[in-house]
Amino acid sequence: MTGVRLASADLIALAEFAETTPRGIAGVVARLVNSGELGVGTRLPTVRELASELGVSPATVSQAWQALSRTGLIESRGRAGSFVRPLSQGWLAPRMRGMAAPNDPVRLDLSRGTPDPLLLPALGPALSRVSARAETGSYQAEPVIPALVDVIADSWTCDAETIMVVDGALDAISRTLEQLVRFGDRVVVESPGFPPFLDLLEVLGAEAVPVPLDEHGMLPEALDRALLLRPVAVLLQPRAQNPTGASMNAERAEALARVIRSAADVDDLVVIEDDHSGLISTETDVSLGALLPGRVVHVRSFSKSHGPDLRIAAIGGPRDLVERVVARRMLGPGWTSRMVQTILLDLLTEGASIDAVAEARRRYYTRQRALGDALRARGVEVAPADGINLWMPVVSERSALVQLAAAGIRVAAGTPFLAASDAADAAGGSRGARRQPGGDFVRVTVGLLRDGTDEVADALASAAQHVAAGGY
Repeated sequence: MTGVRLASADLIALAEFAETTPRGIAGVVARLVNSGELGVGTRLPTVRELASELGVSPATVSQAWQALSRTGLIESRGRAGSFVRPLSQGWLAPRMRGMAAPNDPVRLDLSRGTPDPLLLPALGPALSRVSARAETGSYQAEPVIPALVDVIADSWTCDAETIMVVDGALDAISRTLEQLVRFGDRVVVESPGFPPFLDLLEVLGAEAVPVPLDEHGMLPEALDRALLLRPVAVLLQPRAQNPTGASMNAERAEALARVIRSAADVDDLVVIEDDHSGLISTETDVSLGALLPGRVVHVRSFSKSHGPDLRIAAIGGPRDLVERVVARRMLGPGWTSRMVQTILLDLLTEGASIDAVAEARRRYYTRQRALGDALRARGVEVAPADGINLWMPVVSERSALVQLAAAGIRVAAGTPFLAASDAADAAGGSRGARRQPGGDFVRVTVGLLRDGTDEVADALASAAQHVAAGGY
């Protein structure tokens, strides 16, 4: 059916519109798109044609089409009509494409996982103190400013043989994995976890071994089973885990370290920690580094606290491994701009910037707690979370996305955050884990919710508990 014009009668023949509200119409069309019965590029009936066939007002169908457009399932091409939307952002890996929100405006976009720009420290003062010229004395000079390393090292959560600066957390993690992973190797990941990690492992030819979570992160007993598959690395987020907001405490860190120390045939296993939200997290800074010396690479990003476009993170760990990462970068980007490093150094040491980050941390905590309490009061069992994201259970992911889009609210689909692997049975499941078999979820970026918490909670709760006609 791809590339053809679909008449109203054809659409009605494909599905029974038991509920002819905007939400019901949108839901049936969403189900047909997701099942493949409506192919990419299919031209949908006009608003007036379908309204006439269904016996509803054109405004009803128009609202349904607008909701589908806001979820990214269809697009309007003006007088040419509305079409099932083709895949876009080909420069993004598959799960990253699944995270990418459409550019269609919505009243409230809580899908992007980015910090509130109004809570980032001002760059103006730091920029005014940067050298007027972007010069360097040698292409082979030390790739990191010593003063910046000193400041970072003072707050590092564990002893690291060396600390370097790279272009963001994903740069650090991807280059570390490149040094560790060969085709066919296995890597333990959190499930749900960060979609680019899963895309990256596929590019490297590695197999993701998913381990479920609770409010304190990876479950030790599930990690124990996963280690039977002899992975080369464990990839985890110690604080404000994306998407669940789980944070590891000292007891959980000790339990995970015991499991790793006692496991057979994993003597070369490396733990990679992505502390992407450290400076805006309200939880204790915990790492396995002190418990597993020489086996942990800790990454601290400054994107959530100081701005994603700074593209800067610190990586610390075993000297040999970190220096291999740095040596490989010298054959690519070389070094992280020393101008950017100087800006970060200023932001980490200047009083007003330090205060701004502290205020952001306080506000994120307040927003997270307010929305979580409001959802639980409405019967939606969300777990307490740290950072800027919340993992919300829903009866139907697609139903929730469409209903929220109709209300002018966008959240992120949960599917891209889930690892699909034949090794899932080895990792096992657990009561109380953040991902229950058969359950659907969406991720809500709570950090962008500045006001109207009760109104948004009403919409989220309604969408979470909604089951549409047609079973989508």
